[in-house]
Amino acid sequence: MYKLTQWIYRLYFHPLSSIPGPKLAAMTSLFEFYHDVIRRGKYIWEIEKMHAQYGPIVRITPRQVHVADPEFYEKIYAGANTRREKDPEMTAFMACPTAALATIDHDLHRSRRNQLNHFFSKRNVGVLMPIIYEKVDMLCEHLRVSAEEGTVIKLSDAFVALTGDTITHYCYGQDWGCLRAKHFTNNGVWDAVAEITNTCHLFQVFPLVPRLLMALPRRLVGWVKPKLITVFDMQDRIARDSKACLKGSVVGGPPTIYHSLSNANVPAEERSLVRLREESFVLLLAGTETTAGTLTYGMYQVLRNKEIFFKLRKEVQSMALTSDGRVPWPQVESLPYLTGVVNESLRLGSLVMRFSRVAPQEALYCNGYTIPPGTPMSTSSYFIHHNPVLFPNPKVFDPERWITARQEGVNLSKYLVAFTRGTRACVGMNLSYAELYTALATIVLRFDLELYDTPPESMAFRREMIVQRPEKGLWTLKARVTGVKQETE
Repeated sequence: MYKLTQWIYRLYFHPLSSIPGPKLAAMTSLFEFYHDVIRRGKYIWEIEKMHAQYGPIVRITPRQVHVADPEFYEKIYAGANTRREKDPEMTAFMACPTAALATIDHDLHRSRRNQLNHFFSKRNVGVLMPIIYEKVDMLCEHLRVSAEEGTVIKLSDAFVALTGDTITHYCYGQDWGCLRAKHFTNNGVWDAVAEITNTCHLFQVFPLVPRLLMALPRRLVGWVKPKLITVFDMQDRIARDSKACLKGSVVGGPPTIYHSLSNANVPAEERSLVRLREESFVLLLAGTETTAGTLTYGMYQVLRNKEIFFKLRKEVQSMALTSDGRVPWPQVESLPYLTGVVNESLRLGSLVMRFSRVAPQEALYCNGYTIPPGTPMSTSSYFIHHNPVLFPNPKVFDPERWITARQEGVNLSKYLVAFTRGTRACVGMNLSYAELYTALATIVLRFDLELYDTPPESMAFRREMIVQRPEKGLWTLKARVTGVKQETE
């Protein structure tokens, strides 16, 4: 009887009852649970069907709305003068409530974000560019050896190693050795990051599960879910580094995330072991698979279309390299065709998770409907990046569209929302751009490559697990190195 009453209320008397959508989605969250947990990341396609049937605003759960109107995007992901909070249900899977990314309250988030902004500023990324150059050179050494030995290299793993070593070195002052391993697998960073994204939907529905698993003996966790052991080992390692920082043993060398978070300007209550550990862990997760996935997708498209490959190489060759033969940053960001490749890689190969926002005190109005205060609302970047009005032939990887738009005075970048927008946009955006530009330009400049055993289905988007996933497993990009270019060529 209680359930029946609840369903009637949700359908006819709830503040969202006027917003269109399937009755089943309005009645129960089990509809979302079935498609995202049981079917593993398939709800995004149900939402796409809802928009096709009901229009640009739909009710996707009893308490959430989803909007596919590009012009409404910046009202959801608003700037500094507008209060926006996070939906607790959408951050629970990380089990890191003190991290800025998972902070719900607007003012507390602002304080925590300010502690990170300088560390990830474009200026600071420029100061620490030698780290990125060093990691890209190490990746290139793997490609050179692969050419000598005539072996196949799994570029998808190589890019995770690159981004994993970069973010750990950047944040902690030393990398975790992914690129030093022959097959990029010596420390389990990749397994840990993949496991977090694999379990995101389950942990959103059952937020106590990750905390319960953390409290269990490791042997028991290994029996229940073996891959989580890697995640917990990673958390332990970060905890040891955080504890060393609080004891004052992390001194000298380049600035680290620990220096930023333990600065005297940070409120005393925020300079805790828990805060250091959780913020560091989330930055590692956010800085690894996301950029690696975009690099993987971008390189796949460049290799499957030789016209794009050679046009990109010709443009990079037109630059004056640094004295040690590297592509100069930030000048490399001014190359129009490379920028088109990077933008298309982000448009089609970046995060697709629904990042919910809540306007706690403000009613919003969208396409004739009222979104009451306190309502979780979102727009997956997929619906902006695949909008056929903004991006004709949206599924086609076309770097030229960005050059044409610029020539015509169209600000197409306004609709590139891979890092979201507003006060909660991705703090690591500048670092990610530096990695994307430097890695793509360097590899295309130095090596001839061809795809190997990488059918389209292995790089298709079929499941949303924060990042894009194919029907089975992870995006997998393999290649052969058929030639190594001399720096003087």
